[in-house]
Amino acid sequence: MLPSITDVTPDGLRERERERERERERERERERERERERERERAREREREREREREREREREREREREREREREREREREREREREREREREREREREREW
Repeated sequence: MLPSITDVTPDGLRERERERERERERERERERERERERERERAREREREREREREREREREREREREREREREREREREREREREREREREREREREREW
């Protein structure tokens, strides 16, 4: 099919070229928007990773606190044992005094 006369006039050619340029600009804009979306996704992923790291740090801190609590409990148990030993020693001392 032959082009219509308006398609080959200088005005028609310029209009077709302007339309092609508008289409190229729309495509560039779509590409810029896709790139902005990719950047937003990368930013969301970085934020998710930071949140995972904060959660891992909170878990490490909770574990350190549990360990400190276990250590305090062991120290209390050692103190109770020392107290029981002192009590046994006092009891032995009282026994010796009674034997005298």
